[in-house]
Amino acid sequence: MSIDLAPAPTAPPQPLDAIRIDRLRKAYRSGGEDTVALDRIDLEVRRGEFLSIVGASGCGKSTLLNLVAGLEEPTSGSIHTTGRTALMFQESALFPWLTIRRNVELALRLRGVPRRERRSRALALLEQVRLGGFAERRPHELSGGMRQRAALARAFAQDAEILLMDEPFGALDAMTRDLLHAELEQLWADRSQTIVFVTHNVREAVRLGDRVVLLTSRPGTVAAEFPVDIERPRRMESPEVSALAAVITDELREEVRRHAGR
Repeated sequence: MSIDLAPAPTAPPQPLDAIRIDRLRKAYRSGGEDTVALDRIDLEVRRGEFLSIVGASGCGKSTLLNLVAGLEEPTSGSIHTTGRTALMFQESALFPWLTIRRNVELALRLRGVPRRERRSRALALLEQVRLGGFAERRPHELSGGMRQRAALARAFAQDAEILLMDEPFGALDAMTRDLLHAELEQLWADRSQTIVFVTHNVREAVRLGDRVVLLTSRPGTVAAEFPVDIERPRRMESPEVSALAAVITDELREEVRRHAGR
């Protein structure tokens, strides 16, 4: 005698996209007129992808991150994200009255991590960004690059599935930026996190990204996408990075020229 068994239940498939943006438009009302910052943005970011976004100043790169983070509401269109998001700015924004360790612990506390675990987790993250020996220092006692390392540790302490980074290394010198690139890339590889990285530095975008998205001048929309098929780890000065950065820079110049002619 045979018995028909019901199929074993299976978990629903996980969406492939961490972020899906459809027909996104953002306009600001001022003096009775609308200023359109972003228009008709269609963009998908895969889970675990490192996406770089470049564009001319004022094209809406930071506005796009704010919308994905939920800090602003779109005028029209939709944004869907899978999982929690964290946002890291150009300024470290550390609390000056707290030590570096306590700054990182604060992010853990807000996540609900038990108090007995916070110290060890914070110290482990600070070790990962080479700040283990500075855990009890306050922000004013550190260099700009060290403060950004601490901010990076705090961002990863949030354990968000999606990390949004708004020109976090723009104010740093070339050597410090290069070191932070390597640390960020290692943390990303270890955690399989989705990262959206906004920068005005095209070489930096190619150095870090799996894909580079170019936005038009205001109103910002997607002008072009460039897959980065260059083996990791990469160097800013490598011929492969330089060659692709030159192609993207030429496209960016054309966008700026078209905007200037309006």
